[in-house]
Amino acid sequence: MPRAPVLQQLVAEGLRVRHQRFCWSLRPDGGPCICVPTFQGQVWSGRDRKQIRKSFLTLEEAQAWRVDAKARLRRGTLRAPSVITLRQEAEDWLERATAGVIRTRSGDAYKPAALRAYRFALNRHLLPRFGNVRLSALTPVMLQDFIEQMLAAGLAPSTIRNALLPLRAIYRRAVQRDEVAINPTLNLALPAVRGKRDRIARVEEATALLAALPAGDRGLWATALYGGLRMGELQALDWANVDFDENVIRVERGWDRQAGFIETKSRAGTRRVPLTQTLRTYLLEHRLQQGTGGVGPVFPTPQGKHGFNPSHTNLRAKTAWLEAGLTPIGLHECRHTFAAYMIAAGINPKALSTYMGHSSITVTLDRYGHLLPGNEHEAATLLDTWLTAQTPQPTEPPPRRLTLIRA
Repeated sequence: MPRAPVLQQLVAEGLRVRHQRFCWSLRPDGGPCICVPTFQGQVWSGRDRKQIRKSFLTLEEAQAWRVDAKARLRRGTLRAPSVITLRQEAEDWLERATAGVIRTRSGDAYKPAALRAYRFALNRHLLPRFGNVRLSALTPVMLQDFIEQMLAAGLAPSTIRNALLPLRAIYRRAVQRDEVAINPTLNLALPAVRGKRDRIARVEEATALLAALPAGDRGLWATALYGGLRMGELQALDWANVDFDENVIRVERGWDRQAGFIETKSRAGTRRVPLTQTLRTYLLEHRLQQGTGGVGPVFPTPQGKHGFNPSHTNLRAKTAWLEAGLTPIGLHECRHTFAAYMIAAGINPKALSTYMGHSSITVTLDRYGHLLPGNEHEAATLLDTWLTAQTPQPTEPPPRRLTLIRA
C-alpha cells in the first residue's frame, strides 16, 4: 500500500486511492490498510465546469482511462454525466414539439399524428425501461439488449423500429445542444422489415369495384383510385379545390382526427393533381347527387362537415364488395394503384413524384421502382431501338453511266 507521500503524488496527477469505509487507514489517527482499495481517475471538463470521475480496481486501469478521457475531452466526445433523466428530457421534448418549437430535420412542424405515435412509443416501450436512466448514461449496448429482448418477445420488426423513433429525435436534439456527447441510437442492429407489396387493382377490377359501391361512395373511392390522394387529403378536400375548368385537383391541406385541418404531409404535399376524364365523370355525378351546388366538403360527414370517418367508409365498401364477390381494397392501396396506372401510362418518375406529393423522387423510386419498366428484355429492346435510330443508314451508290466509245 503506498505511503502518504505517494498518495499525495497520485492526487496531484488526477488519481486517488479509495478505501472502504471500514478501513483503518481512514481513522483520524491513521492506521494500516485492511481493505482492498480502488483507484479513482478524474479529469476536469471545462465545458461542463465539472470533474469527471471513474473508479477502477487497479492503478494501471485508472491511469489508462485518464489518458483516454483527456483525449476525448479535447475531441469533444466526453461530457460530464447529466443529471437529467430520459423521462424528464422526453416530457420537455414533447412539450416543445407540440408547441412547434422543435421541428423535424426538414424544418417542418411535427404532425399531430406523429407526436401521438411518439408519445405512445415512449409510454409503452421506452420510459418503463429507461425512464429513470440519466440521459448521458444510456448506452448503445443497453439499447441493443432492449431491441433483442423485444424481438425475443415476438414484437414485429416495424414495431421495434417505431419504438426507437422518438428516442432518435430526442438524442439528435440533445447532441446538437451539447447535452450529451454520444448518440446511443446510432449504428444499432435492427431487424429488417419485410413488408408485403400493396395490392394493386387491375383496370377492369377497379371499374367493377366502383360499380359495386353505393352511389354516394363512388366519388370518394374514384378519387383515391384515379387521383392518388392520401386519406387525410380526401377528408380535407373542398369543392373549391376541384377545378373542372383547368381539370386539376389542388391539394392544399390535410386532416387530423383531433387537430382538424393541418398542413400537408410535406411541402411537396401541396400540389396539383391532374383530373382525368374518368375521375371528372365520377366527381360530376357525385356533386350532382350531393345537391350542395359544389360548395363545402367534397366527402362530408353525415353532419355535412369535413373529416369523414374512414372506418365507416371502409366498412360500407367492404360489405358491398364481399356481397358482389369482389376482393376488397383499402384507401391507401388505391393510392398505390394510382401510381401503378401512371407508370403504365408512361408518366416519367419526376412527374409521378410531383403528383404523389412525395418529398423527393428517391421516395418514389424506392416505393414504386419495381413497377417501372426495366427488366433485361425491355432494356435491350429500348437500347436497340435507340441505337438503330442513331446509326446512319448506308446509302446506295449512284447508278453507273455507260460511256459509248466511237470507233
